[in-house]
Amino acid sequence: MNETLPGYDVLIVGGGVVGTALLYTLSKYTDIKNVGLIEKYSDFGLVNSASYNNSQTLHFGDIETNYSIDKARSVKRMADMVMKYLESEKEPPSGKKIFSKYSKMVLAVGSNQVQELKKRFPPFSELFPKLRMIEREEIGKIEPRVLEGRDPDQEIIALVTEDGYTVDFKRLCHSFVDNALMKNPTLDISLDTKLLKITKESDHYTVLTNKGEIKASVVVIAAGGHSLMIAKSLGYGKNLAVLSMAGSFYTAPKVLNGKVYTIQVPKLPFAAIHGDPEVHSEQVTRFGPTAKPIFELERHNMSTFFEYWKTFGLGISPIISLLNILFDKILFSYIFMNFLYDLPFVGKRLFIKEVRKIVPSLKLDELRYARGIGGTRPQIVNNTTRKLEMGEAKLAGDKIIFNITPSPGASTCLGNAYSDTQEIIRFLDDKYKFNKEAFEKDLM
Repeated sequence: MNETLPGYDVLIVGGGVVGTALLYTLSKYTDIKNVGLIEKYSDFGLVNSASYNNSQTLHFGDIETNYSIDKARSVKRMADMVMKYLESEKEPPSGKKIFSKYSKMVLAVGSNQVQELKKRFPPFSELFPKLRMIEREEIGKIEPRVLEGRDPDQEIIALVTEDGYTVDFKRLCHSFVDNALMKNPTLDISLDTKLLKITKESDHYTVLTNKGEIKASVVVIAAGGHSLMIAKSLGYGKNLAVLSMAGSFYTAPKVLNGKVYTIQVPKLPFAAIHGDPEVHSEQVTRFGPTAKPIFELERHNMSTFFEYWKTFGLGISPIISLLNILFDKILFSYIFMNFLYDLPFVGKRLFIKEVRKIVPSLKLDELRYARGIGGTRPQIVNNTTRKLEMGEAKLAGDKIIFNITPSPGASTCLGNAYSDTQEIIRFLDDKYKFNKEAFEKDLM
């Protein structure tokens, strides 16, 4: 017989950076006290929020050349929230450093890229006042190895800013939880607690876990790709599927002083190759990510293989959508090369060609495949349009929210929490208050 656990006004499922950011926001900026969070693992931020499973970067849209000005404006607004939180947490309750700050730049190499970046600069410099356009000499002063071994006649410019944040998002999860508990010690947090089934009753949800049943008036699912699987079990998102894109990385001894990005390839929804200092060791430079589809909801976790297919769906429609996407000429070529990058011996020899676009003089023996590093991003496939859905993937239903993937990743976690909190207050018939003014004063 199942034990009946306490009921909640709000239950959050998932202890990654999205779920814990919401926990923090509800605790500090609302008067909702009866809040619970369950996480299936033994700690917070062990899946996509772990530093070995993501690019460790706080994205603003200033040097990400796949962002339109409108997209950058939206992302900057939310990334600024995380930046302000991080700056206020230079001495976090745990005493553990959450972030490091470096310069960051995007390189344009060759006349076509140079012209493209020059056109991009004026509107983006208005949105990002600290963004500067620099030429060869200054590039070399900031990043000597970007010029070392490069053809002196090769045309090159860069956009650069000092606001390059490398973040340990797992530690950010802990910071959110610590501060939430300081504000509301009655929070009920259960680790090693896995959702097995969720059922909608007349006025609440019943959540069956491995530790018993929980009742909640409002539920927010913040479980990455699993969010869509749970949504489908309740009849939401039936026309959607997940394409799990796995990213891998290579590392080298310190060859960059900060972050260096390359120009985004048009039409590709995946990040261009870039180099970053490791969040806790500036003596290591990480290059990547690669990107390839895998049939797991979590990287390096074969137990999620069957959950992936349950989420993807086994009908003819998702199969046609997948084939339509994967056999796009540009995307197919890109994915094929990314499979090769992960192969022993040959992968490094192919990938170094991409890295040398950033560091021309990098030697083969300086580059190492980073085993065990690299997570997944659940890209949403729309089976109606047969296309990948770009950006945020979120579903809302009857007093329930499914956060499948914010965009871009953890950088928008507090902006996501801000919008979810407003929706939660509405779900609870405005019985509680959200102090938006305090949130905006602190973080916007």
